[in-house]
Amino acid sequence: MFVRQKKQEVTVNLTPLIDVVFLLLIFFMVSTSFTRDTQIKLDLPKADVEPLKTEQQSLEISIDKEGRFFVNGKGLVNASIETLKRAIEPTLNDNKDISVIISADANTPYQSVVTAMDATSQLGVTNLKMATRRNQE
Repeated sequence: MFVRQKKQEVTVNLTPLIDVVFLLLIFFMVSTSFTRDTQIKLDLPKADVEPLKTEQQSLEISIDKEGRFFVNGKGLVNASIETLKRAIEPTLNDNKDISVIISADANTPYQSVVTAMDATSQLGVTNLKMATRRNQE
């Protein structure tokens, strides 16, 4: 008589595959550099200054080359000073010592930069910084 042999079940061991995937994930997380990029296309003016460390609490007013305002990355409906002040006020939370960073495109109309500075001044903000990029000569 013939005795039938039991067939061994074929299984795929996923443990080494999962280990490799986790190692790759950790490698890419560690080797990736995170930079602070905005979705607003700005060509910042150049200057020969050392980069400043930004505080945790800061407000960024970005101005593109057409003179449109963005407060912390959110666009405003128009470029009037009253609209800009209304957009800034909720972020201040009665904290006049908050750091305000104005990031204006190099080709921004000068009036737009002055409007941003005027709006912050009218709200009592005294800590104002202008964003530039290092001169790469």
